[in-house]
Amino acid sequence: MNRRNSRDDGLAGTDTGTDTGTDTGTVLAAGCVLWRRSPRGGGLEVALVHRPRYDDWSHPKGKLKHGEEALHGAVREVAEETGMGCVPGAVLPTLHYTAKGRPKQVRYWAAEAVDHDEVFVPNREVDRLLWLPPDAARRRLTYDHDRTLIDALLHALRPS
Repeated sequence: MNRRNSRDDGLAGTDTGTDTGTDTGTVLAAGCVLWRRSPRGGGLEVALVHRPRYDDWSHPKGKLKHGEEALHGAVREVAEETGMGCVPGAVLPTLHYTAKGRPKQVRYWAAEAVDHDEVFVPNREVDRLLWLPPDAARRRLTYDHDRTLIDALLHALRPS
């Protein structure tokens, strides 16, 4: 069992709906499962960020600003946390869980990184960024619910 699963930020459920979170107690957030083709061999790689405040590995994500559209917030968070731009693609499952005693809803998109050759510069929210193949990313992620997004990304990128 992952050391973080027993804390109050475990997964309560996932869906692919478009709940706007009008319940005033719900924290609304958005993020991306950021991916690229490896410069060494062309295999798929997924970006993970380390947040020192929580000592965890996750996908780039963050709280939405008041009135901000979720997709805009997801792209903004990628830029703020990684310094990269991205091209959003498929909608991925929305995660619902409890964080700090409050319900949280995080909407996700698959997003291809652009400018990924730039050097990552640590910032106040994220001190490390890793590009990993999907299996290694799945193992590195701190929370089980974030692992489900790797599978959703692979499904979304699968040729029709």
